[in-house]
Amino acid sequence: MSDSSDRSLNLHFLKEPVLRKLCEVLDKTNSKGWRKLGEMVGNDQRFRVSSDEMEMCSLKVLELEGSPSRVLLRLMGDRGCTLGHLVDLLQTMGHTEALQCVKPPGIQILIQPQSVAIIVGHNLRLSCYAVGKAGVQFQWFKTKEEVHNSSSPDLVISPVQLTDAGFYICRVNCGDSFEFSQWAQVDVLNVATSYGLGSHSLEGRLKVVIQPQGQRLLVGDSLQLECGAVGRPIPRYQWHRNGVPLHFPEASKRRLTIPYLLLEHHGKYRCEICINNERTWTNEVDVLVGPRISVQFSGAMECSEDDVFAFGAGANELILNSNQEPPYATDKVALLIGNLSYRNHPQLKAPMVDVYDLTNLLRQLNFKVVSLLDLTESEMRNAVDEFLLLLHKGVYGLLYYAGHGYENYGNSFMVPVDAPNPYHSANCLCVQSILKLMQEKETGLNVFLLDMCRKRNIHDDTTPNIPLRVTANIVFGYATCQDAEAFELSSSGFTNGVFVKFLKKRLLEDEKITVLLDRVAEDMGQFDATKGKQALEIRSSLSERRALTDPVLPGDSSDMALAHNRQWAKAHELPESMSLDFDCGAQIKLGFAAEFSNVLVIYTHIVKKPEDMFFCQAHVTNFSPDLDVDPKEMNRETPEETGIYLLSSSLPQHCLYTRLSSLQKLRDQLGFTVCLQGSFKAMDELVDWTTDVNIGKPLIARLDLYRTMRRNSCLQTCPMPHSPCHSPRAEHLHHHPQDLLSPHCSSPYLDVCEPLQGAVGGSGCVSSTLYDNCSFSRYGCTSSDSPGRASIPIETTDDINELQTVFINSLQFNHQ
Repeated sequence: MSDSSDRSLNLHFLKEPVLRKLCEVLDKTNSKGWRKLGEMVGNDQRFRVSSDEMEMCSLKVLELEGSPSRVLLRLMGDRGCTLGHLVDLLQTMGHTEALQCVKPPGIQILIQPQSVAIIVGHNLRLSCYAVGKAGVQFQWFKTKEEVHNSSSPDLVISPVQLTDAGFYICRVNCGDSFEFSQWAQVDVLNVATSYGLGSHSLEGRLKVVIQPQGQRLLVGDSLQLECGAVGRPIPRYQWHRNGVPLHFPEASKRRLTIPYLLLEHHGKYRCEICINNERTWTNEVDVLVGPRISVQFSGAMECSEDDVFAFGAGANELILNSNQEPPYATDKVALLIGNLSYRNHPQLKAPMVDVYDLTNLLRQLNFKVVSLLDLTESEMRNAVDEFLLLLHKGVYGLLYYAGHGYENYGNSFMVPVDAPNPYHSANCLCVQSILKLMQEKETGLNVFLLDMCRKRNIHDDTTPNIPLRVTANIVFGYATCQDAEAFELSSSGFTNGVFVKFLKKRLLEDEKITVLLDRVAEDMGQFDATKGKQALEIRSSLSERRALTDPVLPGDSSDMALAHNRQWAKAHELPESMSLDFDCGAQIKLGFAAEFSNVLVIYTHIVKKPEDMFFCQAHVTNFSPDLDVDPKEMNRETPEETGIYLLSSSLPQHCLYTRLSSLQKLRDQLGFTVCLQGSFKAMDELVDWTTDVNIGKPLIARLDLYRTMRRNSCLQTCPMPHSPCHSPRAEHLHHHPQDLLSPHCSSPYLDVCEPLQGAVGGSGCVSSTLYDNCSFSRYGCTSSDSPGRASIPIETTDDINELQTVFINSLQFNHQ
């Protein structure tokens, strides 16, 4: 766009490069994508787009190069929408990236306002400097309200008060055009009034000015811990309990709130505070949680408050005449394995999403979770071995598996990604053998959630005899009935399998685990797409009311619990982010995130560059050959381009991203090269600078799961001797719709009429002809079905359920 007069230009006359770039930005599915734009247009009488037209836009994702945004913009142009109207809509959405595609580059903001944490009574200064073709004017806003007398580049508030806390933004005007700065958050700490710590300057190092205070509370009370630090930019917070980071939204805020305390919340709390690369800790404080109990004594006896808290901490001095002690766990541990990238069998897609969703839910229930993708036989055995190390008396142990599998003579077998075709029990892990080893640990609850097929394996005639103890604490949740398949749902994006689609809606309910699974079974029974094909089966010997929500009350052996915590923490230690300085004067930030326990994300971001350098980019290279990283999927500008679909919304923007999977294969420390490329105004060629980085062994790599046999116990996870059987892979077969659920495990097609619940365009019924491109492949069938197509989602949404319903007409069903 050349100048502001282009605001009257109809959208039909946008130049193709501008339109293409704009559609690329809007097609990214997030809270500010094309759907949000369509929602706003749908409420505008001038350019109203109907729900049926929105559904037509959504169907464009099924085409090879289809763009929902392009169709939406064409509809808006047909109704007379101009570039000015579009700019106003994008401005209301706050979509700065889309605005950059269509607005003239007449204004350049050189200095953005920075977030800051400040103490009451100090002076606040926010700065925004910009240049334009003509003179520029400034206007500051707090949220949506103008700040009076704030028309200069510097917003000064002296002295700052508690009411001044909030989000600020500056609008820069130049003629008829304008630009908004970035948002700046102002956090105001009331130190002098509440804590009497006096005044502190923002100059110098990061300073903690509010320390958390220890508390003595009862079950059901609300816990509120507060800390605070001053600095610029605004500090980041992460609360820890007993040395382990807490994983829920409130744990990354200055004020930690737990609205309803359980006994398991008892412990030592402290907060880690960071600004850029500087970090510090608050004091560690005790939070004592005592039970709410009605005590009846047979004789005269006094009960002090200290006695109540001693009982809450696990002491036995207090003798209670109660009917029954409520159930609790001495710890809660979960191992989640999702196998999808099989070497000799059909590829799967849902296990990745299923493991990711269950990981987040189980962490909310205070489970220690190890989540792993795509494990070979030896890696699965070693992972189970590590899982067993975390179990001891009274622990709740949960194992979830999604992938190919089968069942012979009542024994269930999980199929590793390197299993030959056909596979035998010697190539797989027997679930009942794992249960036997868990029983030896005297666990309080053993839960197995098996999201796999249970068809008979005609290539395996072995009949293992696994003697199990008679215990009343075993629960099996099978995703399907005996001798039946389990299904996964997949459309253009990643979605859950049928089992987890309904399980995740119930998992946080405070119900006995068998009652919870019964409700999941009822929900699945109402799902028309798999009715009569898949039904949840529950097997249980549970005699008590044990629930996944039960509190954690550590046992007597605190040293053992501490050792187990350290063992678990090994699989979750991320490298610290770092800043790298190059000789040319450029500085980059190197950051890390974990998508799973064996999947690491690396991102690079340019922090500063020399003034005469007009191009600057940093990428990573030279990784260990153990990781088998595809160079074409490294250093991409969006997380999705490198395969990061589930974690993308929580990663920083404007970086280059690289996804490293299969960290369990890493034999040595992870070293790589960071390469900086830049070009100067006086030079035409790119100049390279490099530096080597070593981050040790991140996440699960610390446990050396790649080793074939570390301990004798790993062999006990399958009673069969190791005798891998490799046979030539059968030819891929092609099947037709009439092969639906044929006994040969072919690739049949779905022919059902599925209600569009919650889909854009209202409720309705999709003709079965829309399933012409859908196919089945079963988890665990030993014939050679054709592997599925590459799992490249055209569109994903923040709510996977929404994606399932919106694109229900493109559902592809895969047997597990």
